Amino acid sequence: MTPPLHAVDGGEPVFRIARQPDPWEWPDWIRAHADGTFGNRYDDPDGEYRVLYASSDRIATFYECLSRFRPDPAVLAAGITDNDDDAPETSTPGLVPADWCEKRRMGIARLEGRFCDIGHSDTLLHLRAALAARVLHYGLDDLDAGDIRKRAPRRFTQEISRYVFTTASDDDGQPFAGIRYASRLGDELTNWAIFEPNDPTDCHDEEIAADDPDLLAVVEAYGLTIEAQT
Repeated sequence: MTPPLHAVDGGEPVFRIARQPDPWEWPDWIRAHADGTFGNRYDDPDGEYRVLYASSDRIATFYECLSRFRPDPAVLAAGITDNDDDAPETSTPGLVPADWCEKRRMGIARLEGRFCDIGHSDTLLHLRAALAARVLHYGLDDLDAGDIRKRAPRRFTQEISRYVFTTASDDDGQPFAGIRYASRLGDELTNWAIFEPNDPTDCHDEEIAADDPDLLAVVEAYGLTIEAQT
């Protein structure tokens, strides 16, 4: 018998970095892409509900948000630096904009409801059977934890989000409030995809200082440089 999706209770504090003024505001539909999503891993492919992304650990938010500034492997392999003539003209790999902190806030909140533990063995077995046709559609020969952590095909993880959204979390028919998942950036980093309309509780936020210890730790780990203020 196929096991049900594995559920975990919310309740723990989570952290989120987003643009000013309110990091816990649902994204504006006007910013949605032509496919109805915002381009993120567990967005709704049908464009019915929005998703907020958060992390269990404060430092994880910096790992997630600053990962885009890392030089591409091709750049690293070629030994390209900011002073090389062959460096891309449209961007500076490894450089974080000077106003990055000023434009963002660190949100702190608490989750409510039940979340699908997407990497649990029961959940993977359930999805493997329930979405077998979609697994083959996306050219996968099987479904395991590595597949759902890949950057592509993103449409498949969005379809998983839709399936979880429409599936009851328990015998009482209560829907899932979202998805708990391991970051692709490291097994120790736990992230949460929160389905609308499950607003987090006890929400507050704070500024991100340029000398924030978590920020500086990730900047050093990634080998980045924060652009000097002018």
